[in-house]
Amino acid sequence: MKRRQFLRNSVGAGLAAGTFLSLGRYEKALAGTPVPAAASYDLIAVKGGEPAAMFDIGIQAMGGMGSFVSKGQKVVIKPNIGWDVVPEKGGNTNPALVKRVIEHCLKAGAKEVYVFDNTCDNWIRCYKNSGIEQAAKDAGAKIVPANSESYYQEISIPNGKKLTKAKVHELILSSDVFINVPILKHHSSAKMTGALKNMMGVVWDRGFWHKNDLNQCIADYALFSKKPQLNVMDAYNVMMRNGPRGVSKDDLSLMQSLLLSTDWVAIDAAGAKMMGLEPSQINYLPIAAAMGLGKIDLTTMNIHRIKM
Repeated sequence: MKRRQFLRNSVGAGLAAGTFLSLGRYEKALAGTPVPAAASYDLIAVKGGEPAAMFDIGIQAMGGMGSFVSKGQKVVIKPNIGWDVVPEKGGNTNPALVKRVIEHCLKAGAKEVYVFDNTCDNWIRCYKNSGIEQAAKDAGAKIVPANSESYYQEISIPNGKKLTKAKVHELILSSDVFINVPILKHHSSAKMTGALKNMMGVVWDRGFWHKNDLNQCIADYALFSKKPQLNVMDAYNVMMRNGPRGVSKDDLSLMQSLLLSTDWVAIDAAGAKMMGLEPSQINYLPIAAAMGLGKIDLTTMNIHRIKM
């Protein structure tokens, strides 16, 4: 059987029967209850391939990018590009994954696709040395800066406990579709970087977050109405310690995994388990779950596993 036909059959069989394909030693981390074929999934977990190929299969299992992007729409993709490090150090989202997400958006009919991050290191060097600038351009996207306050507009978060307002990048506010593409990694302050924390790269005034209960602010921001329609978590090379910058390849664990979900609490809960932590240990997750922002209990989720 040809590889392409094998992959098609594997995904199709999993969706048709509601079965779960093994994720090896990560299987317990992503435990869930099998669901009927017609049911929607809380989480898609793919393991064993390269980032682009895993996304191909993962987005297919979610109904294709056409389920999220329509013809003529403006799409914004927010990877983690925060650090001036090469891809091999795992500090930023894998550029091959970013490229493939862009390609799927354009194939689905997006009129234009934008990529940006409010970086921690010099933005020009981050964009270049992460490999994401070239990958985005090669795929046909526009990569834009986020290094000036003039790019941001103030929004209100009426029910926020600590964060009641924020200055958000104008592209987020004007987008038709917003896709969040974080990398899973250790973080010295928040313990873990994932989908929710990746939003610190869409705001200007994140210094306020660090000074006023970081975990509550991360959860509060998720109340804002402009949420990602899709979260895609890069868990290929996972930084297990000394995050978030990326210091040494010795800090990385090659997991060759990818998570997809419309629920950013759920995807972060799965990410925590993959890092050997309980979701409750990532302080912003139980806060966000208690605020009704997503599911935290993996045992109650409909999870579809795909092993390549």
